Amino acid sequence: MANIPYYQQKDIENIKKLREMMKELPPFCTEFFRGIEPRTSTRTRIAYAYDLSVFFDFLKKENPVFSKMERMDFQLEQLDEISVTDLEEYMEYLKYRFNEQNHEIMNQERGIMRKISSLKSFYNYFFRTEKLATNPAALVRLPKLHDKEIIRLDVDEVALLLDAVEQGEGLTEKQKTFHKRTRLRDLALLTLLLGTGIRVSECVGLDINDVDFKNGGIHIHRKGGKEVTVYFGSEVENALQDYLDERFGIIPEEGSEQALFLSMQRKRMNVRSVENLVKKYAHIVTPLKKITPHKLRSTYGTNLYRETGDIYLVADVLGHSDVNTTKKHYAALEDERRRSARNVVKLREP
Repeated sequence: MANIPYYQQKDIENIKKLREMMKELPPFCTEFFRGIEPRTSTRTRIAYAYDLSVFFDFLKKENPVFSKMERMDFQLEQLDEISVTDLEEYMEYLKYRFNEQNHEIMNQERGIMRKISSLKSFYNYFFRTEKLATNPAALVRLPKLHDKEIIRLDVDEVALLLDAVEQGEGLTEKQKTFHKRTRLRDLALLTLLLGTGIRVSECVGLDINDVDFKNGGIHIHRKGGKEVTVYFGSEVENALQDYLDERFGIIPEEGSEQALFLSMQRKRMNVRSVENLVKKYAHIVTPLKKITPHKLRSTYGTNLYRETGDIYLVADVLGHSDVNTTKKHYAALEDERRRSARNVVKLREP
């Protein structure tokens, strides 16, 4: 798959994984996944498959109708016997349970909401196609979500973070040994995340020819398959140029020939390695904040909104399909701007 773009490689891997997961689900689930395929990503369908697996485990363990049956023998029409009360018991079950390996699992509000949302999509499909006569999932109320504190880097922390990457101060002796070999890569990668707000998955998927220095942009594939160009400033350009001078001297492993960011094993970096990279440097600068690549994305969005005051521009650059998603994340900043405007309009000259 050396000549196949990264995002297509991931889709192929996800399709293979989904097919394996579907072998563990009742046969009627195949129709559901076929029906939603045109309008969902492979990652979304994998999440649905996992969530449905948890639901069928619940039925097997807790529901007398299903307890004496093997999961593969479940019949679609039996789901018509499920009531709203059964699904409310399922929500309670999700808070605290044990998986097949007898590992303890706890779900917070957002985890429960996702699993119930998956179940709603499942029931909606079969109710809409008239394969089920009832739709109890439509009557289940989703758990109330409490607002999470939005964690970002302050302006001075951004500068300190990039200084830490550039100089390596605060790293352990062992980390400093690796830092000598990865400094330019790490600086280019973090400068790119902080200077464009792209997702970590978009970052690791970049190929060398996705970087367009002539127009100052990078070509990326957004969630849902949309292709866009995200533009960068001079700081990002300089960091990428310095890294590429080094990158062209590295002979990658087979399959990673075009990858922009390489691991020390000369393979395309993955999401987990970037997460660990961010965590390592951020811990030096702000040990009390749990900084992830997504928090760097929020940091960029915050800075862009403060500079422009244009929430629609922020939504567009970050790739949010709904501006209300952006407004939700930057509501505090909007309120700050409204307060600052209270004395702008003068009613009478002093």
